[in-house]
Amino acid sequence: MTAPAARRGNWFTRGGWWFLVHVLSLGVLAAVPFTHAATVSRRRAHAALAAAVTVGTVLWIVLAASAPRDSTGRAYGPVNAIAALVFFLLLVGGVAALIVLRRQVYGAGAPATDPALARALAGRQRRTEARRLVAEDPLLARELRIGRPDLPREYDDGGLVDLNAAPAPAIADVCGLDPTHAGRIVQARQAAGRFGSVEDVFSWTELPVETWDRIRDRAVTL
Repeated sequence: MTAPAARRGNWFTRGGWWFLVHVLSLGVLAAVPFTHAATVSRRRAHAALAAAVTVGTVLWIVLAASAPRDSTGRAYGPVNAIAALVFFLLLVGGVAALIVLRRQVYGAGAPATDPALARALAGRQRRTEARRLVAEDPLLARELRIGRPDLPREYDDGGLVDLNAAPAPAIADVCGLDPTHAGRIVQARQAAGRFGSVEDVFSWTELPVETWDRIRDRAVTL
């Protein structure tokens, strides 16, 4: 399972507070940030780590409380030594583990993905998938009404338009064309019978060169 996408927020909300809770509590509340990380990521490995930290914290408290003490109240002996080792591992090792954990949960301080960019990339991926379907199974593509935003449909093709079937207003809207240019495409389609590929449009129709890339990105021929 891959790491979740970067989430919105600043350093503090994106796991920064984990370190403050851990260090300021001297490891006593170490289980809190680890449990939160496991809740956000929903990874079994992170949940297991949170459980291990919780057990380690309880073990440290029990050992520290059960260690023998001298007349001044200072703990001594092997039990105290083990408690000190567990404390060191929880405090120092916990910070190191949180650094790695934060990278896995939120990314290495990566900025939040812009929603508009995410939508554009998702649309591009949908168009790629729809084009593959057009090439491999045109009958199914027609049934799904790929490239027909003018018709009711459920399949999301990412914003494609079929130059062989869609009306001029739909071509103009999807490809970002002037209505006059979209009308020329429809006229050329009627003269040619149908376009064999998107590239045929540029041979049959006088369109501004600056529109070609937009048409290539948004058009299909079924």
